[in-house]
Amino acid sequence: MKTVASKRRESPESFSRLGILVLVICWATVVADGYDVVVFGAVVPSLLAEPGWGLTPAGVGVIGSLALTGMFIGSLVVGNLTDRYGRRRMLIACVIWFSVLTGLCAFAPGPEAFGVLRFLSGVGLGGVLPTASALVGEYSPKGKRNFVYAVMYSGFPIGGILAALVGLVLIPAWGWRSMFLVGLIPLLIIVPVAVRWLPESIGFLLARGRRDQAQAIADSHGISLPNVASTTATKARPVKQRGSVGQIFSARYRLTTICFCVASFLCLFMIYGLNTWLPQIMRQSGYSLGSALSFLLVFNIGAVVGTILISTLADRIGSRQILLGTFILASVSVALLTISLPTVALYVLVACGGVGVIATQSFILAFVSKVYPVAISATALGWSLGIGRLGSVAAPPVLGLIVGSALAIQWNFWAIAIPGLLGAVAIALIPRGQSATDDIEANLVARQREESAS
Repeated sequence: MKTVASKRRESPESFSRLGILVLVICWATVVADGYDVVVFGAVVPSLLAEPGWGLTPAGVGVIGSLALTGMFIGSLVVGNLTDRYGRRRMLIACVIWFSVLTGLCAFAPGPEAFGVLRFLSGVGLGGVLPTASALVGEYSPKGKRNFVYAVMYSGFPIGGILAALVGLVLIPAWGWRSMFLVGLIPLLIIVPVAVRWLPESIGFLLARGRRDQAQAIADSHGISLPNVASTTATKARPVKQRGSVGQIFSARYRLTTICFCVASFLCLFMIYGLNTWLPQIMRQSGYSLGSALSFLLVFNIGAVVGTILISTLADRIGSRQILLGTFILASVSVALLTISLPTVALYVLVACGGVGVIATQSFILAFVSKVYPVAISATALGWSLGIGRLGSVAAPPVLGLIVGSALAIQWNFWAIAIPGLLGAVAIALIPRGQSATDDIEANLVARQREESAS
């Protein structure tokens, strides 16, 4: 057994079967998360035309921000609860919560009830990413952490792709309400699978003194428990003394936590600004509803392909350098949309914008998971995403005001491009001492490869 464990430790880039299982389940939950978020942007033109509702762009922006306000609350609350009550239980609860409430949106009699249901569904949606990220981060190979997070977070734009494709088919035939009935599917598919096969966090079990359960999971899936124990048990004691929130804002992590929160705020402002208003902005530019939705489709396709490709580079050179590049890529791509260009060029820029903003968020998650101890990682992820949700809350109404104003349409793009440059600054300000874990893990992988070869 010792020999096997040693070999496993010498191969930090290999996936265990359990790691793959956790990644698949968490990826599926993020797909559902992405669909439930992007579906609102797909139905915005229909909501503006809904008889009897009398919605304006500003009113739609307010409704859009209600769901994102719920996500802000969910990220903070669920992230902390996850470190107390377990990743598995909270992830399943979040999926049940947002699936049911998203389905109920199809029966909303008016904009007020619709807004309340979107807010409540957002609470569950906000808890998905920090919980799934904590689980995936623990069960993923350290040498491929960026790649794993890129794969998991690719579920978000894939959900957006599904929302755009489903919208092209269902909205003309069955109306916008049918889009929210599709949101019930995770309740029927993901929840039963997760209840049956999703394991609890080994780090969480060890931190709570449930070593027998942790050992049983490790033994059944060939995981080396001492590795997890060394990174968790020794770091769990200060967390019990101060609490997870106190730990991430301690002197050691305070500036790092603030920088991550600011970067996430700016990134999510860009993501939700584009996912909510891109179809309507393109409609105002003279495109039909189908063509406008195709831009949303291209945005998310570009995000999926580009994020996974860039992630392999991130694991080689580190998260900091990649994040600087993706923030700048997003900013430049969106800024160039203000120029009159052929349609093909616009599609390319929209795809690059998708790569920039979606890749940035996935690499922020990977970076956070490397900086903080396992015992407080869900809280750190919850707070960075939670504060970041304020950016997503602000984006729909801010851009809604611009869309409904007399300002030139280019101002919509400038409002999204500028945060990209500011985000790059926030990443650059993260203390080097914290981000050193990125380089240490890369060097460890290289050294262990050499030792294995010799």
